Amino acid sequence: MPPTAPVAQMSYAEYITAEVASTVRHEFLNGMVFAMAGGTPEHSALALAVASELRTSLRGKPCRVYSSDLRIRILETNLSTYPDASVVCGQLETAPDDPNSVVNPTLLVEVLSESTEAYDRGAKAAHYRSIPTLKEYVLIAQDEKRIEVVRRNQQGGWVLYEARSGEQLRLESQGISLDVDAVYDNSLEF
Repeated sequence: MPPTAPVAQMSYAEYITAEVASTVRHEFLNGMVFAMAGGTPEHSALALAVASELRTSLRGKPCRVYSSDLRIRILETNLSTYPDASVVCGQLETAPDDPNSVVNPTLLVEVLSESTEAYDRGAKAAHYRSIPTLKEYVLIAQDEKRIEVVRRNQQGGWVLYEARSGEQLRLESQGISLDVDAVYDNSLEF
C-alpha cells in the first residue's frame, strides 16, 4: 500500500476521469486512490538527470524514455502509478480500458525519498516485478551517490546490483551503462 492514506474509493473509469481533471497525480490500487507525494527540487533534478542519461544512451535503439508524466498500469495487481522514468522497447502497449496507461515497460526508475523509500523498495517493487515485460528496476538514492538496479535473471528471479561514485552500472535490458557521477553531476553535494 502507498505511504499515504487513501483519498477516495472509486472505479478505474472514475479514477481516469478524475485524474484528467486533477492538478495532483494519484495512484490507483484495487479501487483505492492515493495522492502521490510531491517531490523536492533534488528529486526532480535526479529524475531528469537519469532520464536524460537514458535518452542519450538509447539514441538509435528501438526504445523510448518517458518522464513521470507517463502512467504505468500493472494489470496483474491492478495498480496504476507514475514512475520517475520509464523505458519501453518496441511497440508501445496500452491498457485495454485506458489508452493513456502503458502496460509494457522494460525498465522503470524511482528516485528514493525519505517518505517513499520503504514503499519503493517493498510493496511498489513487488507490483513492478509482476509486470511480464519488466527486466530492470532502477533506484536512485538522494542521500548519497548510489544507484541500484534490480534485474530479472534467466530463472525469473530478481538480483540486486549497485554502483557508487566513480563506478558505472550496467543496464542489461538496454545494453547500456549508467555512469553514477554523470547522473549526480549537477546535484547537491553529499
